[in-house]
Amino acid sequence: MEELKSRPANSSPLTPLGFLDRAATVYGDCTSIIYNNTSYTWSETHRRCLQLASSLSSTGIKTGHVVSVLAPNIPAMYELHFAVPMSGAVLNSINTRLDARTVSVLLCHSESKLLFVDTLSQSLALQAISLFPPNENPPLLVLIKDDEDDGVSSTIDSRFCCTYESLVQKGNPGFKWIRPESEWNPIVLNYTSGTTSSPKGVVHCHRAVFTNTVDSLIHWEVPKQPVYLWTLPMFHANGWSFTWGMAAVGGTNICVRKFDARIIYSLIRKHGVTHMCGAPVVLNMLTNSPETKPLQNPVQILTAGAPPPAAVLYRTESLGFIVSHGYGLTETGGLVVSCAWKREWNKFPLAERARLKARQGVRTLTVTEADIVDPESGLSVKRDGSSLGEIVLRGPCIMLGYLKDPNATSKCLKEDGWFYTGDVGVIHPDGYMEIKDRSKDVIISGGENLSSVEVESILYTHPAINEAAVVARPDEYWGETPCAFVSLKAELTRKPSEIEIMEYCRAKLPHYMVPKTVVFKDELPKTSTGKILKFVLREIAKGMGSSSPRVSRM
Repeated sequence: MEELKSRPANSSPLTPLGFLDRAATVYGDCTSIIYNNTSYTWSETHRRCLQLASSLSSTGIKTGHVVSVLAPNIPAMYELHFAVPMSGAVLNSINTRLDARTVSVLLCHSESKLLFVDTLSQSLALQAISLFPPNENPPLLVLIKDDEDDGVSSTIDSRFCCTYESLVQKGNPGFKWIRPESEWNPIVLNYTSGTTSSPKGVVHCHRAVFTNTVDSLIHWEVPKQPVYLWTLPMFHANGWSFTWGMAAVGGTNICVRKFDARIIYSLIRKHGVTHMCGAPVVLNMLTNSPETKPLQNPVQILTAGAPPPAAVLYRTESLGFIVSHGYGLTETGGLVVSCAWKREWNKFPLAERARLKARQGVRTLTVTEADIVDPESGLSVKRDGSSLGEIVLRGPCIMLGYLKDPNATSKCLKEDGWFYTGDVGVIHPDGYMEIKDRSKDVIISGGENLSSVEVESILYTHPAINEAAVVARPDEYWGETPCAFVSLKAELTRKPSEIEIMEYCRAKLPHYMVPKTVVFKDELPKTSTGKILKFVLREIAKGMGSSSPRVSRM
């Protein structure tokens, strides 16, 4: 067989962009996008993306150039996930909740050539551009108007070169989109959320996005033509790859600029939503709203981004949502570990099912290997559900690296062939993994390593607590002690005291894990995707000083 080898016919580069071509053929007359009173079919979406890609090429955008977008989950944001890479460029989706200084830094760092700006982000974009260093060339600005958004001025600031829709309309619908010469060519640049440190630019290639998209559809068992509600920001890891995934299965994308529980329940009823994604904070929102009532039809909801407390999963499923749970990072482009469900688990009580589902699970199909290793020996930890180690991964989903940061790249993509996630977890006897913390979030108290996630899971079972996060507070005697930040449910007639919260935990946890401090907040600081900003809380706890100025006992 030595004469058999790769040839152009059997080695064409993998890319998710072809999903749109196929959708236009198979699902051409079916609805692709619904946004308020606007709707498109897959044929129309295909044509619009080709026109936009054509216009981008005409404006001088070339292969490898970075094109950025600052927008929420509106139709333009969805179309750009195809149109930008179809022009050969690299898509950079920017978090709309960042401050102007950070946006400016990201645009400079990425050397962005063009920035699409949602109408409600105009001031943010213009302020970011004003902060550019004199020797840096700012990107061209294109305004995404939203005629359906009341109160938005119809005038266009002269600093914008044109509008999004004008670029679409003047483009060539017969444009032959630019296929990647190699599947290793970059397709997206995503900056990390900055929950643990300064944002880093994660670069993914066509091959990684293709395999991750197909993988996600398989492990979530997504059928043809689902109705998908965009409660997960597309700027967060490209919506866990479901931007491209919905084209692969001919789904209907229900776009929504902003939402709360009332809007979610309304859209579910109006459009017959079958699928949605969101961080645990979205689940918490759905279960703590006055709008909360059992669903008429089941809705599949995929959650990730932070370990979901079993109590929140229990409440969500009791309403009729079917919760799937996974694990991924910006560096993996989507979910790479899934709590693969076993039929025999359906026989268990709801509370036990929620406990099992709170675990992150096992590697998905296209991930080559996933393990948890001892940070000192590098060997796999025992499968006992208690031995802590770092989660490591290898497979086609892993990023190419961090843009312009070889040191950070080499620290996590090591010579031993593993990607080191920085997340700490355990492996249970059945082989399922469970995250216990970010490595920076483990609290070391009196020589004992304790998991903030375990303490948080108990806090979430308290009937008065809406949100909870536990971080380390300095302690002269113990080194560190657990400090709990909590927000309470709005409808309470009587609020619990700090002592009452501690006593509640003391009855359910080993004493060394009981928070020595409880801080009440109206709302905990979060990223736009619902991750609680623990580094902000750590700074607050640090500023509180030692929890025991003298010798303390626990």
